Amino acid sequence: MAGEAVTLQLGHYAGCVGAHWWGLQRGPQQDTELSHAALLRAGREGCTPRLIALELKGGVGPLGRGGVRPEPLAAWRGAVANYAEPPPGAGAALRDRGQRPVQPGDASGDADGGSSASVQDAAPAPAPLAPAPGSSTQLWSDYLSVQLHPKSVCVLQQYNHDGDSGRLEAFGQGERLVEDAGCMEELEDRLHFYVEECDYLQGFQVLCDLHDGFSGVGAKVTELLRDEYSRKGILTWGLTPVTQNVGDSQKNFYRVLNAALGIAHLSAHSSLFCPLSLSGSLGIQPQPPTAFPYLSYDASLNYHSSAVLAAALDTLTVPYRLCSSRGSMMHLAEMLSFSGRKVVAAWAAVPFPAVCGRSLPDVLCAQQQDVPWKLLSSCREQKGSRCFAQSVVLRGMCKESPTSRPGEQPPSPLHACETAEQVLQCYLHTVFPGAFSTTHVLEQPCVTLPPYPRIFSPLLTRQGFLRDDLSSYSAAAVESIPVLASLQSSPVLRTLLCDLCKDLQKLGTRRCASFFAAGVEEDDFHEALQELRTLAQCYEMGFGAGDSEDETDSD
Repeated sequence: MAGEAVTLQLGHYAGCVGAHWWGLQRGPQQDTELSHAALLRAGREGCTPRLIALELKGGVGPLGRGGVRPEPLAAWRGAVANYAEPPPGAGAALRDRGQRPVQPGDASGDADGGSSASVQDAAPAPAPLAPAPGSSTQLWSDYLSVQLHPKSVCVLQQYNHDGDSGRLEAFGQGERLVEDAGCMEELEDRLHFYVEECDYLQGFQVLCDLHDGFSGVGAKVTELLRDEYSRKGILTWGLTPVTQNVGDSQKNFYRVLNAALGIAHLSAHSSLFCPLSLSGSLGIQPQPPTAFPYLSYDASLNYHSSAVLAAALDTLTVPYRLCSSRGSMMHLAEMLSFSGRKVVAAWAAVPFPAVCGRSLPDVLCAQQQDVPWKLLSSCREQKGSRCFAQSVVLRGMCKESPTSRPGEQPPSPLHACETAEQVLQCYLHTVFPGAFSTTHVLEQPCVTLPPYPRIFSPLLTRQGFLRDDLSSYSAAAVESIPVLASLQSSPVLRTLLCDLCKDLQKLGTRRCASFFAAGVEEDDFHEALQELRTLAQCYEMGFGAGDSEDETDSD
């Protein structure tokens, strides 16, 4: 059985992705393929995530049922907000949106019940009031659908989530926050609280905002984890909301500098680092957001974009959360990060375009050489399918034997395979010849109950499959979806790293004097730039001149 992981959410967008991710854990917990105990803990508060979430002042609202009072870190002085249940009139609004209102008996755990309850026995918290369609001002706590432990939320009182002043904008500001002795001591205390109650700790999942000062917070937090838990896995996800061209050049420069420094430091301190975003680019020039054929989402809404990333993340992390496997976070990292390739790219099909009633070989044969997933790591896609190694997960598909009838000639090599895993392996071997691939196929789908947004095509059934007759539509809400996702050590990462180096060279240090005044030394900046160049070289394929066009000039 999989061991336990402790999750850290660093920043507001990380909180958005995390809120949806924890909501996806509210699916059936009996006789499942995934170990809920890998992410969740059972205690007197009920079933709660093993989570530490750092947020700015004003960045959290009502949290959980019964009200959660976050304990501010000793170094982060200030008022403590009170969190209350939704107002009495919320029930009607919930019903209007197809959600179940909070009931008096819906507590996620008995406050006096002790810590003997199992994760499987703990009831999930009810879904909260979802953000109104078109709303762009919602906090992640508005759609958090699980109870949090009182030690989970830490509010940084020195900086504001919103407003024109007091913002955590620069990498150096984030580093200084965590360097405070009192802050570090309190953070360590919270880590020890979760770690010491684990039977077998596999490691840490770090969800960290890359675009603002939280990249500096993440650099120091992952450094702490590496120093104290050097034998445990540290899987870090660098999160960025969809980039909007707001015409503010300084904000744009800060975003690129934060992302570049964050990638350099987070990858150095982590077992594996993955940039995760629906934004087409992390560089100065914004690119169109990732489009999915059966999703209709508003890229400007964090509520929408973070939901897509959460579904991908819930699938990508399957290998170290399986009940039937001894695979761990370290195993996954070691398989993908050989030869210095500690940065990986994420791909996902949300949902996987499977036609209702068709077998897996039929579905994959229809795809031929065109894998239906989309790149989620803000890289420029390359022609041709190339990767060094990958971990691929397909969930929500039937695992019945796909073999042909006795005496019949299989219509394809895929139909001759005996298991669903073999079908997927055979397909990947054809599409990615020479690449090392591990595969997992789960029948358990990704459950998309409210407050997950209704962003799915009307061509999908309630179970997220394409209808046989694509001309038919339905207004029924999609309750679950099949998902195909992959973590790849891929040459596309070279384009991301080289493009960032080019942008940093164009910016220089003179145009961003205020950024460096916030705490980043120029020598540290040039060292990080060199680290990005070194990382980029790890992803060279050596297939000809096409691989050299993104080379960056030396200073």
